Amino acid sequence: MNRRLFLRNGSLAGLALSTVSLAACSTTPDKSDQPATTAADEAAGPDTSFELHEATVADLQEKMKSGQLTARRITELYLQRIEQIDKAGPKLHAVLETNPDALKLADQLDEERKNGKLRGPLHGIPVLIKDNIDTADQQQTTAGSLALAGHKASQDAFIVQKLRAAGAIILGKTNLSEWANFRSTRSTSGWSSRGGQTKNPYILDRTPSGSSSGSGAAAAANLCALAIGTETDGSIVSPASCCGLVGLKPTVGLWSRAGIIPISATQDTAGPMTRTVRDAAVLLSALAGADARDAVTKESTGKIQPDYTKFLVADGLKGKRLGVEKAHLTGSSDAVPLLKAALEVLKAQGAIIVEVEVEKLTDPLGQAEYDVLLYEFKDGVNKYLATAGAGVKTLTDVIRFNTENKPKAMPFFQQEILEDSNKLEGLSSPKYQAALRKSHDGAKAALDGVLRQEKLDGIVAVTNAPARCIDLINGDSGGGPGFSSPAAMAGYPHITVPMGQVHGLPVGLSFVSGAYQEGPLLTLAYAYEQASKKRMAPEFKAPFVG
Repeated sequence: MNRRLFLRNGSLAGLALSTVSLAACSTTPDKSDQPATTAADEAAGPDTSFELHEATVADLQEKMKSGQLTARRITELYLQRIEQIDKAGPKLHAVLETNPDALKLADQLDEERKNGKLRGPLHGIPVLIKDNIDTADQQQTTAGSLALAGHKASQDAFIVQKLRAAGAIILGKTNLSEWANFRSTRSTSGWSSRGGQTKNPYILDRTPSGSSSGSGAAAAANLCALAIGTETDGSIVSPASCCGLVGLKPTVGLWSRAGIIPISATQDTAGPMTRTVRDAAVLLSALAGADARDAVTKESTGKIQPDYTKFLVADGLKGKRLGVEKAHLTGSSDAVPLLKAALEVLKAQGAIIVEVEVEKLTDPLGQAEYDVLLYEFKDGVNKYLATAGAGVKTLTDVIRFNTENKPKAMPFFQQEILEDSNKLEGLSSPKYQAALRKSHDGAKAALDGVLRQEKLDGIVAVTNAPARCIDLINGDSGGGPGFSSPAAMAGYPHITVPMGQVHGLPVGLSFVSGAYQEGPLLTLAYAYEQASKKRMAPEFKAPFVG
């Protein structure tokens, strides 16, 4: 099956592809939240009055070091910003809940700083995390589902333990595409039954993409210093692209998945969603590490870099050989001219560009990938729910809850993916094993082969086309270039960096390479970022047609 059609009909976790239209968007609820003016009426520029506007980790650390700000004051400012922008004003619906303990944590970290104890670059830095990541505190972990409403984890996810140890402040939980967009073939990215519809802060009737929709919208709108998303296929890089961010999907195994509500044991990973490549490298460094609760992380032993910021070299593109996905160089998408312009920047910085055809090799693997996810979702969710202490104990319970509470749980689309997954056998099934070999091994062979044959340092492509309209009646639409699946199926790293805008909507440039090549990828991404400077803060524009 064609991969782009498959992503639309199979509703893969990222639904990474999108199209842009200047016509009015289809019917959505919550019209009272949307200004009845045109985008031109709203084009007053980004709100730069916010004291922490576009602040980086280094900026915040310098302000705390000088005494200009404290961790408490920084946290207060972000909490106020959430109230002003997320709960009022544009009403982005990016944040499901804020952490009642956030200010207390900030006070503790300020006291440590006063006493000369600094835990590192994340000390006192507020972070928003996706609501499928366990936190053993007063916050819920629900994957956006009413079936899990009220569930509070008894143990932090491993990456949350690492965040706390690094001195980060868990500011709150972000909205997401419910069940990480693995519920229905007609789903709408950014919608959950618990949190409603997340909006794109660039143009408010456009999708933020998914499934890490809230993390993307929140980081873009300066509701936090850093955000964390999760990806199975496109769920970090697609919302990062649509929200003008740097999004980094690490190699599967670099960050532990223990304590994260799963889709796929072979493809899932959490990762940074930030406004700069440097901040992504800082976050990546702090959370990488082997975990006894996630066997795959053993593969990272000896391959993790203690400090990924050492790879941030401004002239790092000089002499690098990059393959560009040939299929993305033609077609009617407005992303094509942006890609061609990005290639000129890469060449000007000393990169050697050759055309490659990765999609021809990986597109035929789409149905096998979907089969793998169906099998692994049932297995993983049942294992998670069995020990989570939630009201639902199995996938069957979730399906029953949604059916019995259909007006609230399924007002717009159904749960056929959950139902299809629940019908399947266990992971010993020959069909599952065959699908895994075809998708996972096939994608690895394809990427490794192209990288080796062309002697490449990385592959570049359009991350995805500009954001489509939000449409809760008909679900997501697809079309245009996109490049999440090859690295997703292989479990390889993938970073996206802003490369420009189309009608005010951001589009990202993808860099992909082999397993545990995060360092070299960061070099490429940072050098391009510094040479291009395409990140633009959102303006919260009204729809093109009011």
